[in-house]
Amino acid sequence: MADDIPPPIHPQTSIGHVHLKVADLDRALEFYRGVLGFDLTQRFGRSAAFLSAGGYHHHIGLNTWESQGGQPPPPRATGLYHLAILYPTRAALADALRRLMAAHIPLEGAADHGVSEALYLRDPDDNGVELYWDRPQQAWPRDAEGNLAMHTHPLDLEDLLREPQGK
Repeated sequence: MADDIPPPIHPQTSIGHVHLKVADLDRALEFYRGVLGFDLTQRFGRSAAFLSAGGYHHHIGLNTWESQGGQPPPPRATGLYHLAILYPTRAALADALRRLMAAHIPLEGAADHGVSEALYLRDPDDNGVELYWDRPQQAWPRDAEGNLAMHTHPLDLEDLLREPQGK
């Protein structure tokens, strides 16, 4: 059976963007633009918007095409568990935490996974959102055989907030 597995995907492949169905476009924009700080790159009236960081065409698409005024999926349904937003540095993740605190957006969790540090929350449409930064690969935890040994430990938020601002 193992011989039937095709070769791995190209190692430079990445996930380019997420496109979310939302109930209220302005409310979603207030979160992704107003709180998290993404730039609006294009808007289609009251039905869709595209946001990015750093001038990319879009990292996040939002639309109400099939969801205007809709409700989140019920618990125990299939669908998106969470979207993950990768920050370039620990200081940038600390800035994200400060933004959340200023907007009074509660965290559902905060974890140190060894390979990364992550904040977990919900957007206004109840989509799970992970905000995280990756440690350098040479610092990732490994077992005795050299295999990746990720874990989930509590993240010290006070320590994270001691990161210098503006980096």
